[in-house]
Amino acid sequence: VLILMVLAMVFNWLPPVIAVLIAAVLMVLGGCFRTVKDAYRTINWESVILFAGMMPLATAMEKTGTSAFVTNGIVDLVGSLGPYAVLSGIMVATSILTMFISNTATAILFAPIGLQAALSMGLSPYPFLIGVAVAASMCFASPFATPPNAMIMSAGKYNFMDYVKVGLPLQLIFLIVMIIMLPIIFPF
Repeated sequence: VLILMVLAMVFNWLPPVIAVLIAAVLMVLGGCFRTVKDAYRTINWESVILFAGMMPLATAMEKTGTSAFVTNGIVDLVGSLGPYAVLSGIMVATSILTMFISNTATAILFAPIGLQAALSMGLSPYPFLIGVAVAASMCFASPFATPPNAMIMSAGKYNFMDYVKVGLPLQLIFLIVMIIMLPIIFPF
C-alpha cells in the first residue's frame, strides 16, 4: 500500500491528498489497525498540533510584514556581498533557530523569508528554499530540534554538551558544504 501510494504521487497518477486518503482506507480495510483506538495511538499529536500552530504563525508573519522585515534586514546586511552571502545568512539564521525550536517549525517560518529574499534580488528561489529545508533539518548541536536526537539522548546517556561537542562541528561542516553546493546544483 505504501509503495503504491508513493508511486501514485511520484508519477502524478493521483493528487497527493487523494493518494494518501486511499492508502489510509486500504490500510484500515487491510487490517493494519485492529481498532480506531489503535489508529489514533499511532498519530503523533505533537506534530499535528505543531503544524496547526506554526502554519498560521507563518501566514501571520507574511501578512503583518514580519517576513519582509526579516528579509530586508538580511538583504540589507549582506546583500551587497552577493547572493552567496544572502543564502549564507538565511541558512545560518535557520540553523541557529532550529537549535531551539522544532526543525519543522523553523522551516515553516523561514521558507517565506528565503522566498522573499530570492525574489527581492531577482534570483531563483530554489537554492534559498532548499537551503532553508536543509538548514532546518541538519541540527546536530541540540537534542531538542528533532525527535531522533531527543530519543537517543536518554538511551545513550548523553548530556546536552555531548551534542554541542560532536554536533556543532558537524553542523558547521554541513552548512559550509551546502552553501557551496546548493548554487551549483540549483543555480541562482
